[in-house]
Amino acid sequence: MEHLNALLSFYEDPWFWQYPAATLGLSVLAFLVFAAPWTLLAYYDPDWAKPFKIQQKPFQVRRYFWPNLARIAINSSIMFLLLIVSWPILRYSPIHQGELPAWYIIVLQLLFFIILDDFLYYWMHRYMHQNKWLLKNVHSVHHRIRNTCALDGNYFNWLEFVMTGSLALVGPLLLGCHLYVLYIWIVIRQLEAADGHAGYDFKWNPTHWLPVYQGPVYHDFHHARYQGNYAGFLPYLDRFWNTYVPEYLRYRRAKQAKVTQTVGR
Repeated sequence: MEHLNALLSFYEDPWFWQYPAATLGLSVLAFLVFAAPWTLLAYYDPDWAKPFKIQQKPFQVRRYFWPNLARIAINSSIMFLLLIVSWPILRYSPIHQGELPAWYIIVLQLLFFIILDDFLYYWMHRYMHQNKWLLKNVHSVHHRIRNTCALDGNYFNWLEFVMTGSLALVGPLLLGCHLYVLYIWIVIRQLEAADGHAGYDFKWNPTHWLPVYQGPVYHDFHHARYQGNYAGFLPYLDRFWNTYVPEYLRYRRAKQAKVTQTVGR
């Protein structure tokens, strides 16, 4: 009985709710907030927006809307249970609530998180396509949707959801960052998840201001062609390992040529 009470006392610690529980809650909330306007736009798919659609075919919003919300709820619940189970070890991680570092340190940490997470995600994602069992039983769930809207960014088999979420924690755990820096990173990660599945290529999309990031078109071609374009934020890995989707490169060249012609007039 004493051992059970000692174990349960772990979860009375406010740090459990401020650190893993709040991080998970913020992750879900941020994703839904970022995904909502894009998903609503795809749901109605107005005539004025159709010229900016990446794939000129109907979105699958109506078919997957409720399954999407169900998977987010179920996967988040599974992740929460895993956090409860792992808390006796996770509570000793170097994430802290001490003094916030200088702003430039925060920026450098966030850049490190983006680069590391993208590197790890590239190889995990690519392996999920190369391993027949993982592709059939795990990753194929995400690929049921060929013409995505933003809400599809978290439509995963529970195992892939847990793996992707765990990768996002590697950088913060390595650096032992401040809790608030972890919060910022999780929000950025969910922005990418929603935007990467938006389905529209608007030139005024604010994410185009992010250096190197190539917007929703990049990942959309992965869904359309099933192979290639494996990275998340930074497609330099696809360039280096020659795993670009060929149609995506043609799309970019045609778009750049059009811009050049317009500017030259």
